[in-house]
Amino acid sequence: MVKIASTLRPSFWRREHHLDKMSFKELVVAYAQYPAIIAYVLLSIAALAVYAWRPAPLAPTLIAFGVSTLIYPLVWYVLHRWVLHSRWMFKVPFLASTWKRIHYDHHQDPNHLEVLFGALHTTLPTIAIATAPLGYAIGSPWGPDAALGAAAVAFATGLLTTCFYEFVHCIQHLAYKPKSKRLAEMKRRHMAHHFHDENGNFGITTFFWDKLFGTHYDRPERPNKSETVFNLGYTPEIAERYPHVARLSGGVATGHPRRRGE
Repeated sequence: MVKIASTLRPSFWRREHHLDKMSFKELVVAYAQYPAIIAYVLLSIAALAVYAWRPAPLAPTLIAFGVSTLIYPLVWYVLHRWVLHSRWMFKVPFLASTWKRIHYDHHQDPNHLEVLFGALHTTLPTIAIATAPLGYAIGSPWGPDAALGAAAVAFATGLLTTCFYEFVHCIQHLAYKPKSKRLAEMKRRHMAHHFHDENGNFGITTFFWDKLFGTHYDRPERPNKSETVFNLGYTPEIAERYPHVARLSGGVATGHPRRRGE
């Protein structure tokens, strides 16, 4: 089983959570208590307080909100495809632990809640860089105060969008059949990414960018299951050459997460 660092579980987060064994109600309770989600909400409140202190006119406010909402899926697609699924990070010693934490562990055990959420030291800078400068540029024609206000509302939008994204991501791994056809379709696509072929269906709340870049697929289109769907290409053979992740994980786990050790 993948080792999860004890630092991911603060004093009030005592037990591990596995989404395939949780109810929807249990997920909602755990989600609301998770440190990363609490941090996103508190920071969004702080950003909105900055907006209230230096408000931007309606036009740049709405534009900053809209652009931040639209840019998030593209940023996620780019990072998910070319960074999280990269085969270069585990080769670099000082990046290996980051790669393990932010995605390898999630594919090793897709239903483990503690590693489903992104690590704050990687997510917060990403959200800020992807949204705040855009908001500032949008508000700049209206003056410095408007620029600051638009940057704040863009950042808050990015944080709250992340909260929504993470909740949808949780539902996709939950032992729960969504009543919404759209959400059920999202879940089906994401399950294919995790349990059939990881080289596609990189979106979470939208698969527009997958369609645009040719990575959108249905299982019948790829009849053969990927041999690296759980290890992202970090095989026992690769681990012999680049052992950093294996040392942190206590080895290289193979096979279906729920069938290991049988």
